[in-house]
Amino acid sequence: MILLSFTVDDRSSYGGLKDDGVVDLGARLAREGCPTLRKLLEADRLADAAQIVALSRPDHPLNKISFAPVIPDPDKIICVGLNYRDHVAEVGRAVTEKPALFARFASSQVGHEQPLVKPKVSDNFDYEGELAVIIGKTGRHIPASRALQHVAGYACYNEGSVRDWQRHTSQFLAGKTFAESGSFGPWFVTTDEIPDPSELTLQTRLNGNVVQNTTTDRMITAVPELIAYVSTICPLIPGDVIVAGTPGGVGLKRTPPLWMRAGDTVEVEISGIGTLRNPVITEPA
Repeated sequence: MILLSFTVDDRSSYGGLKDDGVVDLGARLAREGCPTLRKLLEADRLADAAQIVALSRPDHPLNKISFAPVIPDPDKIICVGLNYRDHVAEVGRAVTEKPALFARFASSQVGHEQPLVKPKVSDNFDYEGELAVIIGKTGRHIPASRALQHVAGYACYNEGSVRDWQRHTSQFLAGKTFAESGSFGPWFVTTDEIPDPSELTLQTRLNGNVVQNTTTDRMITAVPELIAYVSTICPLIPGDVIVAGTPGGVGLKRTPPLWMRAGDTVEVEISGIGTLRNPVITEPA
């Protein structure tokens, strides 16, 4: 099943992708305590949602909705830095013994086809194509052997980075959570369709040119181990998002550097999921 969050007619909702449209699950399930995709996951009603989608006709054509971030209201977004060896090498860092973690805020992300906003204070706006892991089941101290049982599904993520601000200190957060600088979408695909997240291909394109190309089996710390590590620090709850790291090829380390600018279009495509596409604009003066 493929699930997404969206707005239509000034109303926020979520639904299931079917043919060239969306079955509006929010309209059907809000009165049953599931007004958002996060609430659907909290209620453990993915199976009910799948049945509704299977038995219903689409309510909205895709070209009539505005995509929102897949989970617009996560309790937490945990990002993983330096999780591909080619990226570690290109930035001149050493492989860390444990995953390098930092947080993003919900306000730092937009949905599919929505503009990424280059901050007016910087021209060093970089792309980072990544796999996003959406948690579907609460857990703490989750062993890696059972970690994938806690996953609802997977999505594409562009972890837009403001590199000069990122380098202000040893902490990444300043450059990683500018308003509307990253994107999350276009939807998430449930785990019945992606049983093994290490068997995916990931490609990032800037204005149609391939700038990153990898397979997810090249992660230094694989998805099950990331879940085990993060859940040792804090409980994971439905709707939480783990953004699993970017491969080599970032704009920072190209000669000359390749930054995202107003008028560009950036795409992150992951096999079995789809393509997250965003235009780039500059923050108004």
